[in-house]
Amino acid sequence: MGKQHFIQLGVGAVVFKDDSVLLVKRKNPPNQHQWAIPGGKVHFGESLHDAAAREVFEETGIVIDVLKPIFTFEVIETTNTDTPLHYVIIDFSAEYISGALTANDDADQAGWVGRNEFSTLDTNSITEKLLREKFNFP
Repeated sequence: MGKQHFIQLGVGAVVFKDDSVLLVKRKNPPNQHQWAIPGGKVHFGESLHDAAAREVFEETGIVIDVLKPIFTFEVIETTNTDTPLHYVIIDFSAEYISGALTANDDADQAGWVGRNEFSTLDTNSITEKLLREKFNFP
């Protein structure tokens, strides 16, 4: 019998504050070392909203109010990896509630990124598409 593969469910949240978007530089695959919206895996039995709020808090220290799903996509990485990855990711819009920004957990760096700075970062192409299509950003 061959190796078993699983599909992982993930969530992310798009959070704006003062016309800047909350982004993290990813520490781990997929899209390692690229800037993206914060998010991660959904735990068994956890609601999608709770998972998005937890992941944003774990990665950035920011407390959010998760609103509605705005974007769904999948990431499949089968090359250059010992373990193939297949994620289905649901991104939500969210509102900033409170918190001091810190990079934790799966984030090498975290920041509130403005329109001018956005184009200078190595940003994940899906994040770029999402922000452009849904929020006219940058």
